[in-house]
Amino acid sequence: MSSVLSRGGFSVRQCLRISPVRSFLNAPYRHFSARSVVSVVYSASGSQKNQLRCPSSALRGAHSLHSRLSSTMLSQDQEARLRQTVDKTSFADPTTVRCNHVHLKLDVDFDAKVLRGHVDLTVERTREGSDPLKLDTRALSIHEVTDAATASSSAATALPWELEKPGVLGTSRLLVTLPESSAALGSKVTVRISYTTSSEATALQWLDTNQTADKEMPYLFTQCQAIHASSMLPCQDTPSVKCPYTAELTVPTGMTCLMSATNPGGESQEQIDGGRTRFHFKQTIAIPSYLIAIAAGKLYGKKIGVRSNVWAEKSVVEKAAFEFSETEDFIQAAEKIVGPYQWGQYDLLVLPPSFPYGGMENPCLTFVTPTLLAGDRSLSSVVAHEISHSWTGNLVTNRTWEHFWLNEGFTRYLENRIVGSLYGEPRRHFAFIEGWKALQNSIDHFGASSPLTALIPPLDGIDPDDAFSSVPYEKGSSFLFYLETLVGGRDVFEPFLRAYVEKFQGITLTSGDFQDFFLSFFADKASQGVFDAVDWERWFFAPGMPPVKPEYDTSLVLVVEQLLEKIEKLMSSKAVLTESLSPADIGDFSSCQLVELLDRLLRHPPYTQDMVAQLDQVYALSAAKHNTEVHFRWLRLGMRAGVESCFHGAKDFVTKQGRMKFVRPLYRDMFGNSSWLTEGHAHFQTHAMFYHPIARTMIGKDHQSAVAKVSATT
Repeated sequence: MSSVLSRGGFSVRQCLRISPVRSFLNAPYRHFSARSVVSVVYSASGSQKNQLRCPSSALRGAHSLHSRLSSTMLSQDQEARLRQTVDKTSFADPTTVRCNHVHLKLDVDFDAKVLRGHVDLTVERTREGSDPLKLDTRALSIHEVTDAATASSSAATALPWELEKPGVLGTSRLLVTLPESSAALGSKVTVRISYTTSSEATALQWLDTNQTADKEMPYLFTQCQAIHASSMLPCQDTPSVKCPYTAELTVPTGMTCLMSATNPGGESQEQIDGGRTRFHFKQTIAIPSYLIAIAAGKLYGKKIGVRSNVWAEKSVVEKAAFEFSETEDFIQAAEKIVGPYQWGQYDLLVLPPSFPYGGMENPCLTFVTPTLLAGDRSLSSVVAHEISHSWTGNLVTNRTWEHFWLNEGFTRYLENRIVGSLYGEPRRHFAFIEGWKALQNSIDHFGASSPLTALIPPLDGIDPDDAFSSVPYEKGSSFLFYLETLVGGRDVFEPFLRAYVEKFQGITLTSGDFQDFFLSFFADKASQGVFDAVDWERWFFAPGMPPVKPEYDTSLVLVVEQLLEKIEKLMSSKAVLTESLSPADIGDFSSCQLVELLDRLLRHPPYTQDMVAQLDQVYALSAAKHNTEVHFRWLRLGMRAGVESCFHGAKDFVTKQGRMKFVRPLYRDMFGNSSWLTEGHAHFQTHAMFYHPIARTMIGKDHQSAVAKVSATT
């Protein structure tokens, strides 16, 4: 029983731990002996020696699994990555000491642009001994570490601590020696850490009064995903650790402070000396550190549903209330698919233009970009995405960032289900088609052989921000749609989604956990060979486009393709576009179809400036500035043709908003044109402080890449 398989180096014991083997044992094959299963693995591996002697009936049943196991067999390295539980982006070690509650008491200092105060971390010994508490920090000034139980006394018990030098990801490990009395397994202690953040904290963006929409008061908002919470508080900054939190934040009187928790009513505020107001918050559901969020400014709220408010500056709040008036419809649609909404409150905060993302799924308080305010609700599906995170991502969370697709792929899939339930199944399929196109664009950017285009990418020594793309969103949701088609369609797949949320809510999981649960849930179909064709290895670990493209309903795309074909024929024949095209061509197009047309035009070699000018003369695309998705693509199309007005329009665009989805491609287009490289970089340097620190860093890296390419060709 101790021999090793000739291919892959699997011992018998390791064979029994291989996820497909365990999964096939879950239901119809649970009667197989260990020897039968190992025989299957020997057979699948091609080994001709050391075959086990098993009853012929068991061998017949076991060998019937041979073909499906051969398609799911993973190498030892892949099996380890499939089930990776150690977060290599964090210094935390929750296997020895785990945080199970956070309490923040902070003063928001707008003059110094820092947070100062303390955090109380209630931690539990998960392994008996004297292992220190290991925390993540980023540019924090640590003043004192004490046992919080003694903090109110005149002789607080100091706890020894050591702050190490920053590592490759820019974070530093804080080691805290816990009291000897807490050495027993299960013992708890509350550690109080007094600290001050850096004015350059990557999680915090400080806006001066003149940088806000209404120019009444300064503004602060945070963005902690992926590993930036450690610049806001010492913590176990890993998604594998989830805990509830409470907070007391003090801001100048006249401001409203909000958090990813129960948001303030009159009873949660108190006036204190010095013209300050203290707000109290409570989040009772366990969340990872990246979901702790703060916003403070001159904010106004407006009710938009039975459990929802929208928050924004005064000049924006009415527009936002109109744009997001369908929020309750989205929530109810999601509840029908994956079960009750568990967070109580669902509010939206429209942030200033420098917010780097479309939305951030902070529990109870989704952050959204003002670029969604199109005036016709055409871009509000982003809210459906963030609402979906209330189940997939916030309740059910990826254990490490390698498994990020479990957050975003599931959420994109659920978002499209919501859209389909409200607007029809063709619209859902159209969203998947758009996603496939976005996936192709990301893979083109990284390169088809880049490991970062795998569904489970290797992130050793890599900042998750550098790996961020549409890959986990679109490859992940495409994989789920593909599995949906195999099991028999949407209605058959839906009970799995609900069971998945019920199984893993409140905890974290790996891709291996997902695979095990999926195959167990559909064990009857597995026994029938339904999943024989699923190439798990390629879906999980191969870079580039997925091994299978699902079949989609293309009815909403067909009219776009027909118009595109007409335009291309006219261009290839050098016909005058204004004589053969008409505004009526796009008169019935939705904004999504117009975006699809522009995306398809962008995939072709650059057009001439005259062609672009004629398209604009017919379709007035340059005038569609209210819809940022359309305007952004029009600017890119013109810049690729060398249209100077589009270059200047792009400079104006990136000056007024900082969403990375838009500003990074526009800057890359500037940097990629030798005529605009220098001026584009000068423009970025002039406006660099407008951008969130994450966006600022990533645009800087894009410039470095562009310069390197120029150097390589000269």
